[in-house]
Amino acid sequence: MKAKKVLYINQEITPYVPDSEMAHMGRMIPQVIQEKGYEIRTFMPKWGNINERRGQLHEVIRLSRMMLIIDETDHPLIIKVASIPSTRIQVYFIDNEDYFTKRLMGRDENGQEYDDNGERAIFFARGVLETVKKLRWVPDVIHCQGWMTSILPLYIKTAYKDEPSFANTKVVTSLFSEKLNNNLGENFRQCIEFKDVKADILNGYNKNFMFDDLEKLAIDYSDGIINVGGDVNADFMKYATEKGLPVMDSPKDDNSLCSAYEDFYDKLFEGSQE
Repeated sequence: MKAKKVLYINQEITPYVPDSEMAHMGRMIPQVIQEKGYEIRTFMPKWGNINERRGQLHEVIRLSRMMLIIDETDHPLIIKVASIPSTRIQVYFIDNEDYFTKRLMGRDENGQEYDDNGERAIFFARGVLETVKKLRWVPDVIHCQGWMTSILPLYIKTAYKDEPSFANTKVVTSLFSEKLNNNLGENFRQCIEFKDVKADILNGYNKNFMFDDLEKLAIDYSDGIINVGGDVNADFMKYATEKGLPVMDSPKDDNSLCSAYEDFYDKLFEGSQE
């Protein structure tokens, strides 16, 4: 079979956050794939530096107000939506007052990493998956871009594996050069618990769960890996290759993006039936 529906889960998308390689890819890949005729959906966090008025974000009441329990604490999930100007791309934003509204991205105004970045990534992952369920949309491919999305492959292949929206989907993770330096919080292992996902699922990683462990976790539960930019830690790509996963270097030329990514998605379904 060939992929027809692609869910993009992005850490950054231009023009909502300052331009970067990751934000550029968060915009370009969904755009070129949609223009090719695919049906897409796109998600990102509603970072605190996003100007809601300028971006014309508005809350989607029917999708909002669900409570996500993380480490025995209720956290309200807020869903907002906007359309990227001059495109047909609609972006769903995952918001929460504690995790996103009052925060910048991975680091604060002084350049210090947030102590609960791991917990924020868990909330984002579960918020995206619960929203897709509500949309009753069934993607063929889920493409994760950025460290904030690294928990998603684990949940898709475990806690959500029997959900109709995700039972047959393939997961692609794009790796970038950006990294975190601190561990992801002392309670990260407890926070990740959900349904059949228990803290001991992380026993094969370092006790102090670091960025390298986060990237390996994403690789372990993905069906394909893309190296974006060429500055990704070579050990990650070697790790993916040794696991037998399809890997690809993202083209540097925007004109080549569509065909390269389309071919990569289809490669994941080789041998599958329509």
